[in-house]
Amino acid sequence: MSSYDLYTTPVSTDTWNVPMAGDSRFTWEYDDGRDRLLNLYQKGKDKQWDAQKRIDWDQEVDPFNVAGLPEHFNPLFGSDIWDKMTQKERDEYGRHQGAWLFSQFLHGEQGALNVSARIVQSVPDLDSKFYAATQTMDEARHVELYTKFVHEKIGMYYPINQDLAKLLAESLEDSRWDLPYLGMQVLIEGLALAAFGLYRDLSTTPLVKQLLAYVMQDEARHVAFGRLALRDYYAELTDKERAEREEFVVEGCYLMRDRFKGREVFEQLGMPVDECMKYVDNSDMYTLYQSLLFSRIVPCVRDVGLWGDKVQAAYADMGVLDNAKADLEALMRQDEEIAEKVDEERYAAEVAARKEEVDEAISLGGAAE
Repeated sequence: MSSYDLYTTPVSTDTWNVPMAGDSRFTWEYDDGRDRLLNLYQKGKDKQWDAQKRIDWDQEVDPFNVAGLPEHFNPLFGSDIWDKMTQKERDEYGRHQGAWLFSQFLHGEQGALNVSARIVQSVPDLDSKFYAATQTMDEARHVELYTKFVHEKIGMYYPINQDLAKLLAESLEDSRWDLPYLGMQVLIEGLALAAFGLYRDLSTTPLVKQLLAYVMQDEARHVAFGRLALRDYYAELTDKERAEREEFVVEGCYLMRDRFKGREVFEQLGMPVDECMKYVDNSDMYTLYQSLLFSRIVPCVRDVGLWGDKVQAAYADMGVLDNAKADLEALMRQDEEIAEKVDEERYAAEVAARKEEVDEAISLGGAAE
């Protein structure tokens, strides 16, 4: 069955064509490169993996509660709207919410695939081209993985969120080579990394925990790549150039804040949209959720040197300014370690299962004698 048949709202079968400005840049310097970026490139090569083989796709997923979260994590829990819903209506809402969330993860990864390919073309230095090429392969794998998950485990797609689409278009349309970096590596990838981490840590669905852990292992390198490349370049900007980038960050962060509110689900199910959105905006759960979503973006923006008054005022307005104190390096190390632990646990379980089969066969053989 075609993906087009599984969308909640019909989407165009034509491609979404985003015009791109700027140059494809070649360099004839083949021997010079920053050690940290080249090391990251080597790590990107070493850490390639196969989504068909590394993921245990036989694991079951509840389509009505994809991540297996407790009821009180629902954004409408405790509202009059939620209290009046039947169990059947809550189940249907849960299915749509899961489909919407993982559809946005999927669309974001396709955006990252296109933007990383664009970075290969536009970035002026060869070490960055090398790493961006490994990221392009990573993003292709993530699109493959999320497509399989949404198609086979949920069976429903949502169209791309318009806030995400707008930031993707702005990142690609700008002729300055650093804007795709800033839009994708820092803002879109930073938010996605935090969202993945939140669901990875809270989910009780083994397949969801597994695939998010493995994707995050890649994404941690991608954010590190953006930090390394932009920090050097932004240190040399004029005040005017830096102010332009900070304006882009402020607009992009407001778009990303609104990306995960789930308005499309309320609209699709014919719920009272304004009332639902008002409840979401004022709920303690969403305030905490929003703060966690910006846990990677804020320290990264500060680290690359875009920390003017406008940026800080925007983060204060969103209630996420305290995230500037976060230890980004520690968070990235944690993402690597969790993926490795998931691998260890999975293979330990497989070895134990094989040992049990062997012991049983030996036991049966002895009984037959």
